[in-house]
Amino acid sequence: MPNIIFKQIDGSQEEIEIEAGYTIMEGGTINNVSGIEAECGGACSCATCHVYINPEWQSKIPAMDSLENEMLEVAKDRLSSSRLSCQINVTEDMDGLVLTVVPPY
Repeated sequence: MPNIIFKQIDGSQEEIEIEAGYTIMEGGTINNVSGIEAECGGACSCATCHVYINPEWQSKIPAMDSLENEMLEVAKDRLSSSRLSCQINVTEDMDGLVLTVVPPY
């Protein structure tokens, strides 16, 4: 199983093993990662699973679709590295993926 590294704004981090096929959001909520609220349950309608993908990983994950882009238009603190973790399915080649959790409020 791939290990995903969740960093927090305060610099703390935790490495979580997430089974391929799950979304990053699902892995984060199952493992109680702080800041992954997922209020909509992964329906791409709330942006409470907003993360920043580290630069070295941005080209290695699938591009966002228009629905995710629209949701991020209203997200707090959007950057060019912003993604909704509910829209990224974990694959075996994501082992070591580093992302930063954006506090939802």
